[in-house]
Amino acid sequence: MWSFVKLLLLFVAATVCHWAFASLFSFWGLSVNIMLAFTAAFCAVLKPEFGYSAAFVCGLFLDFFGTKLFGNNAFSFTVAACIIYALAERFDFDGIFPQVVSVFGLSVLVSVINALLVWWFASATMWPGFWSVLGGAVIGALLAPAVFWLVRRTLNGGAVCRQR
Repeated sequence: MWSFVKLLLLFVAATVCHWAFASLFSFWGLSVNIMLAFTAAFCAVLKPEFGYSAAFVCGLFLDFFGTKLFGNNAFSFTVAACIIYALAERFDFDGIFPQVVSVFGLSVLVSVINALLVWWFASATMWPGFWSVLGGAVIGALLAPAVFWLVRRTLNGGAVCRQR
């Protein structure tokens, strides 16, 4: 039960951080998706049944407050969770380099998936721009080690965490 409360508090922290960084970097035209960094960290630390659920809920949260197609973030974050769990066998997410590379790659991939979903289902285009996506991916990747540290430190081997 205590692990679930910690996970819920981390979700609240993720939403506040997402709002703060999205607002701060929007002045420079960057689309920073710090919620995706939290999703990657959740999936690196949690068992799959909790990680997939956390990824879906994080994406659904963004869908409720977004102006794009409803459900696209929930889908793309779940795809990102699948990728993290597939990479977990090959990457050591305790290291900074795998954290940075995975969050950077996932940021770009999620942006492309979201744009394709909007184009496919709404017959419209909604692309923030190459430099906005690239800059946001770089900022999210640079913040990833702090996010992974916070998630790992907070959950520290509770009942919902994976065994190493």
